[in-house]
Amino acid sequence: MSPIRLFCLIVASICLYAPFCTSLTPALPSKRMCAIRGGAALPLAAVKAPPAIYEAVAAAGQKKASNSVDDIFKLGVISGAQIGLGAFLAVSIGGNCPGLASANPGLQKLVMGAFGLPMGLLMTLVTGAELATGNFMLVAAAYREGMTSARSLWKSWTVSFLGNFVGSLIVAFLAFHSQTLSNPSAAAVAVAKTSQTFVVTFVRGIICSYLVAIAVYMAAGAESLEGKLAAIFFPISGFVAMGMDHCIANMFLIPLGMLRGAPITIADFLLKNLLPVTLGNIVGCAFCVSYGFGSAFGKKKQKGIAA
Repeated sequence: MSPIRLFCLIVASICLYAPFCTSLTPALPSKRMCAIRGGAALPLAAVKAPPAIYEAVAAAGQKKASNSVDDIFKLGVISGAQIGLGAFLAVSIGGNCPGLASANPGLQKLVMGAFGLPMGLLMTLVTGAELATGNFMLVAAAYREGMTSARSLWKSWTVSFLGNFVGSLIVAFLAFHSQTLSNPSAAAVAVAKTSQTFVVTFVRGIICSYLVAIAVYMAAGAESLEGKLAAIFFPISGFVAMGMDHCIANMFLIPLGMLRGAPITIADFLLKNLLPVTLGNIVGCAFCVSYGFGSAFGKKKQKGIAA
């Protein structure tokens, strides 16, 4: 089967299967899935209403902000490893298509986006792990609504970021020693990501994190696993295909490239990529998404209307 047909089959399966599953009435409906009206069990909507999604996001941010430093760090390591595994899969598949990359580079980018990071984010959301970029959006929403403090926000952001870094480095080390990457794609990706100007990398970080935050935001509105998968797949595969930068994914990709022989120093990694990408990710998640939707659906907006 050609890569084009395989990709089309996967996308078609997600588009057709997810709505079908979320619209079925189960044989034994659970209380979570149903509302009681007139003694009859009625299936709930597959997706929350937009204001309810924002409320769920702010509540999730409040819960994450209340976690202990120890729990945030441990769950951060897990999430970093999960994102690293997703990036490992992306490099293993999308990076092993040299013929496709030369003949049809757009399709090769699409393949690299479809396989890997959507899996990593889905694992993180379902297991309750702590992804820093997710926390940039979730906890910022809680802070905007007065549901947590600036200190708790800073704790959540920094500790999850450090945990993600550790988890990503562990997977990069394991991926290198697994000896499954025989092509130079990992090193080439690392060189490309550290060869742009600060401003370009910063802008790519904003675009990437807007899509990541939207994926997490929409997943919070989905009432089923299938719905969460559909919410995640398109924004995440999209940012990878567009060549945008995610700080946690780069914590895996660039160290792996360095292990594979890329001529990059630690200073290059930290100053030319990780710093501008992280700043851009914070802007995209916290300001563009959290404060954007908060201005429309948040309690402060509602109080202003009532006044």
